[in-house]
Amino acid sequence: MNRPGTNHKPMEITHHTYDEIQLQTEAWSQALEITRALALPQATGYQHIIFTGCGSTYYLSLAAATLYQELTGCSARAVPAGELVLNSQTVLTDQRTLLVAVSRSGTTSETLKAVANFKAQDRGKVVVISNYNEALSGLADLSIVIDKGQEESVAQTRAFASMYVAASALCARMAGREDLVDAMERLPEAGNSVIGKYEAFAKDIGENLDFDRFYFLGSGIRYGLACEANLKMKEMTLTHSEPFHFLEFRHGPMSMVNQNAVVVGLLSEANGAHEANVLSEMGTLGGVVLGLGEKDADVNFRSDIPESVRGVLYLPVLQLMAFYRSVAKGLNPDKPNHLTSVVQLDL
Repeated sequence: MNRPGTNHKPMEITHHTYDEIQLQTEAWSQALEITRALALPQATGYQHIIFTGCGSTYYLSLAAATLYQELTGCSARAVPAGELVLNSQTVLTDQRTLLVAVSRSGTTSETLKAVANFKAQDRGKVVVISNYNEALSGLADLSIVIDKGQEESVAQTRAFASMYVAASALCARMAGREDLVDAMERLPEAGNSVIGKYEAFAKDIGENLDFDRFYFLGSGIRYGLACEANLKMKEMTLTHSEPFHFLEFRHGPMSMVNQNAVVVGLLSEANGAHEANVLSEMGTLGGVVLGLGEKDADVNFRSDIPESVRGVLYLPVLQLMAFYRSVAKGLNPDKPNHLTSVVQLDL
């Protein structure tokens, strides 16, 4: 897809969500600074690692677990916190386990209960990643609190990105890859460049209400990020949206592609040729296709940061796309339908 010109200025914005997207790289820097300063457990000390959260932070867990396994070669799994509470027998084993619990608020009921149960059973250590120093951090053996990621909005943007940067640095450091953590220092500058260069592109796509369905494709360490981009589109815009692995999209879901469909690909370097072929095929079916990646895409990062730790760069443009669509539909992106910032249940 040809990128629209970026010389027109975005409209004046008064929503919290907009500011939280625009200013998120400050929270990325803090996440990296905090995570670098901590004494972390070593991957060799655990047979298994579980990442858990709810909603956005479950999708973050999907992304983090695949990254952890890629970097360390050790088994890792992402599980919704609610499943750890209700069906722990399908998740936990006798293996010594490290639990990484992710929660923006630090007060999400399912996550609190899952961590409390895990500790009561003496399953292993707990690492918490959050934006608030709340009850969940009090249960942690090690707590990473990124207060610059705090938000007024219900839908997570800056918070998610900041916690994902922390999780990525955690994975890299546990793998003994300080070189990757060093490279991550360039993320804020790269993120600001992507936001400035492609905001108009995101606005043009988001404001086009002829589109009535969005599909976000990502494989490997990018699948969880595709899930999160899909969730932002659903929450903020009330639009039909789904995430898929690239090659899986051919197995049935492609039947939904038409001229009103947008197919977004989170492109990788390792499998870029296969992924580009999927997008090209969806274009021949009438869909509007766009790719994000380091180079040779509609949104080019040009970051020179290793692929394993630059995943956060996919997020801002897709967040802005959902934001602008929400505004174009006359919705309030700060307060999506039926949602609250924290889900609290009687468990």
